[in-house]
Amino acid sequence: MSLQCPRCHSPKVASFHHAMKVGAAVGTVGGAARGVSAALAGGKAGATIGAIAGPIGVTLGSLSGAILGGLAGGVGGCALGAQLGESLDRHVLANNLCLICGNRFNLPT
Repeated sequence: MSLQCPRCHSPKVASFHHAMKVGAAVGTVGGAARGVSAALAGGKAGATIGAIAGPIGVTLGSLSGAILGGLAGGVGGCALGAQLGESLDRHVLANNLCLICGNRFNLPT
């Protein structure tokens, strides 16, 4: 679907994705924090089980769990934040600019 200006029907339209970028950044930080928090909570249980393997097993298990939890949470949060931001860009914010007549507009619903 090619985007056209509703006023002059020009196909020369610039789209700005400010909310999507901000939503992705905020979602990444929030998701990573949530992932690390959950991984550290799970790491406590893993540390008691890993105590059988010794102190090195406990340390490596907790550290790798926190890193992997943070990465997984960050990816999930980024995707969710980007989807929310895209919806805001598409329907709420006037993020499309016609380069011919200067009209700012939303995408039609």
